[in-house]
Amino acid sequence: MAESTRPSPADPDAANCRAASPAAVKRRAQQSTMGHCFKKVTLTKPTFCHSCSDFVWGLIGFLCEVCNFMCHEKCLKTLRAVCTCMAPSKVQVPVAHCFGPAGQKKRFCCVCRKQTEGSTALRCEVCELHVHADCAAFSCADCRCCHLDQNLQQESLQHQWREGDPASARCEFCRRSCGSSEVLSGLRCEWCGVTSHASCCHRLPAECALGRLRSMLLPPPCVRLQSRNFSKMQCYRIGESGSQDRNNWDEAEPAAAAPRELQSAAPETSKQVFKVFDGDDALRRGFFRLAPSCRGVKNEEVEAALRAFYLPGEPHDFDLENVGAVQHHHSDDFQNQNTSDARVLRAKLRHDDVIKVHAAWSRSSVVSVEVSETSTAASVLSDVLLQLDRQGEDASSFSLQEVYMSSKQVQRQTLSPQEKMVDKLQEIRKLSLRQMNQTRFYIVQNQNPAVQVGLLISGLPPLLTKEEYCGLLEEHLDFKGHLVTLTHFYEAQGAVALQISCFAEAERIYMLAKDTTISNKTLTSLIIPEIQCQKLGDAVCPLLVFVNPKSGGLKGRELLHSFRKLLNPHQVFDITNGGPLAGLHAFREVPRFRVLVCGGDGTVGWVLGVLETVRHKLVCREPPIGIVPLGTGNDLARILRWGPGYGGDDPYHILASVDEADEVQMDRWTILLDAQDVSEDGKDSGVLEPPKIVQMNNYFGLGIDAELSLDFHLAREGEPDKFTSRFHNKGVYVKVGLQKISRSRSLHKELQLQVDKQPVPLPNIEGLIFLNIPSWGSGADLWGSEADGRFSRPRIDDGLLEVVGVTGVVHMGQVQSGLRSGIRIAQGSYIRLIVSKELPVQVDGEPWLQAPGHIIISAAGPKVRMLRKSKLKQRKSPSSSDGRSDSPSSRDGGH
Repeated sequence: MAESTRPSPADPDAANCRAASPAAVKRRAQQSTMGHCFKKVTLTKPTFCHSCSDFVWGLIGFLCEVCNFMCHEKCLKTLRAVCTCMAPSKVQVPVAHCFGPAGQKKRFCCVCRKQTEGSTALRCEVCELHVHADCAAFSCADCRCCHLDQNLQQESLQHQWREGDPASARCEFCRRSCGSSEVLSGLRCEWCGVTSHASCCHRLPAECALGRLRSMLLPPPCVRLQSRNFSKMQCYRIGESGSQDRNNWDEAEPAAAAPRELQSAAPETSKQVFKVFDGDDALRRGFFRLAPSCRGVKNEEVEAALRAFYLPGEPHDFDLENVGAVQHHHSDDFQNQNTSDARVLRAKLRHDDVIKVHAAWSRSSVVSVEVSETSTAASVLSDVLLQLDRQGEDASSFSLQEVYMSSKQVQRQTLSPQEKMVDKLQEIRKLSLRQMNQTRFYIVQNQNPAVQVGLLISGLPPLLTKEEYCGLLEEHLDFKGHLVTLTHFYEAQGAVALQISCFAEAERIYMLAKDTTISNKTLTSLIIPEIQCQKLGDAVCPLLVFVNPKSGGLKGRELLHSFRKLLNPHQVFDITNGGPLAGLHAFREVPRFRVLVCGGDGTVGWVLGVLETVRHKLVCREPPIGIVPLGTGNDLARILRWGPGYGGDDPYHILASVDEADEVQMDRWTILLDAQDVSEDGKDSGVLEPPKIVQMNNYFGLGIDAELSLDFHLAREGEPDKFTSRFHNKGVYVKVGLQKISRSRSLHKELQLQVDKQPVPLPNIEGLIFLNIPSWGSGADLWGSEADGRFSRPRIDDGLLEVVGVTGVVHMGQVQSGLRSGIRIAQGSYIRLIVSKELPVQVDGEPWLQAPGHIIISAAGPKVRMLRKSKLKQRKSPSSSDGRSDSPSSRDGGH
């Protein structure tokens, strides 16, 4: 159904309606609207309008020969959606995309408007752009502008419209349906989520209010990042190891670059095609597209070549040059191909031209300037200042900047005052007409702002002095002292923050650090944005999000992608790329913020542990922490009402729940394991191992409970690919437990227990567990709910640990089934254990073998603030007053 709604020029029905005469070509050009080149087509299958999303009744529709846009005849009068060939001219702030592999859901390509094919499709990691791999080169740099830099002064945050809405979307202006599951239709603001028809969006206020999530979103005007020499992948800390072909679409094999409809149609329809190269750059790379051949009709072939590369313009302004005469200029791969039907698309030589010049300080200030063979960059500047009514200012304080808005990277170059503009334009056109279409000129004020690039270097040996860290970095990175300042030291984490005042030096250090190994550990280098806290409003409490993509199978990866799109990607961190320290360092000066951890109990403990060590360096020392459970047990998430596990809930609703959550206090505990070596004959050797200190949030276990965790941990390390679902993980737990069902009860013989300095006798047990929360082993109530006059009711903030025993695997299974509870032994705030032989132990699900010695458990400083999901029924998505008409449960569902 989806493919039938977008007939292409290669379809037989569409081909029958093609007019071959130059007069017909001219008529089609006169019908062009918003850059489209429409023609009437006879429809043989159910078809929907891309403008209003309604069914196209009757047999006649209007199809754009360039971008496959289909619409009613009545919609031509109100059409405001631009053709793909004109899209670069509509970009407000040029920002490159971060392409990665797309999911398998139904999407539509934003370039050719056809349905994507799963594994061959790409999606931007930051915005909602979906494209075919061979269409990515023809998308433009219209990604979300998530921060400010020195290249553009943003007046205010405006709506960032992206085409494609879910079928349930309604227009914010006319309240009629504006989405569709059949075609790429409707517009959605990528910041506030407002949906609208393309013909209605200009009637809405231009300024964006950020929608329902504005209180937790980090506004782009509050983030400053100087990133001239860095790609967007590096700026957003998006790892490239997971997808080797992430940005290799422009290095595709020539055959893969051919339009899909012509590849499939040529063998079936006897249609003759020829290879088209877009200038010298395409020739060097062997990158061609296929276009239908119209022998003897030159304008038809030129027009087809322009369509193949999504280029605007009149056919009489271009020529097709035979490749055979210049074959020696091209790569060896190209020389081995048949070039009899290969041509290069060229622009005819022009002695004068008209260029548009944009003012860098204002989006709306654009002037057109006529240039001739004698025009230079300096003369163009004078004309621009005259048209902007700034002729009284010194022209030497301004420069003309050339900006190439490639979808992969935005490149800027300042032109010299003597640069001949006609020669410059001809040079670009000879290189690539597509590049000319994506090139824009800006007038910028000459200024030398202080360059400050922030880098965080981690992976260094921990617990060194500041002088030792300086020496290590100078030795391995060889940085220039007058350009680099070491601003923050995180000794416990083995990390150092640098402030670098030179782009080239920052790039060199960044790349060198990623290839440097110290003490057999590779360094991690991350770019850290500067959050301008003085611009944050009083009502803004930004959310710092940590996602463990390795948790929950592939769900963690999808959550990471969704949160980057719903929030500012500068506030969403992949915790496997540099750990929690990178996010906490970026938010160190934010006066108040919240934290959302997406992962298992181990991930939550990791974040809490790092927060404890760097708390004194944060302005907000106790940020409250919420959880999205992605692990196997998720006991802490259970008692905080976040559920037993992530079941694919709408990420938008998760963020709304975090915004409405209640703050609660929770105890944390320090476990000191003072291990002692014992000789083989059982006598003390007198040599003590260094003490081990760990933090505990949920529970601490010794004996059979820890032994099961250890066996499971070793099995998962041996075959990690098999442990991708909670159901399978619990099955392995059961299997391991059945193997130990006949164990004898002898743990009490190896332990001596003191609670609050009072000795406590132990019954015949096989496992001993110390509980901080009333959830153990994936939600079991080990302590039990029965009233007992000897003990108080457990709470997570009472400053007490509950000591419980289990008699073996059968007892543990009964507790898991709710048939029994554990053996209540004691409650206390200070625990001392003496272990007489090596035992398995586990803290919050992290197991290991512990040597004989003393173990002390005591309170770990102040209580931590956690977020508990509110019991109140979640409110429906706000109405238009909040800037979001309905939940963006699938914000890219229309792509």
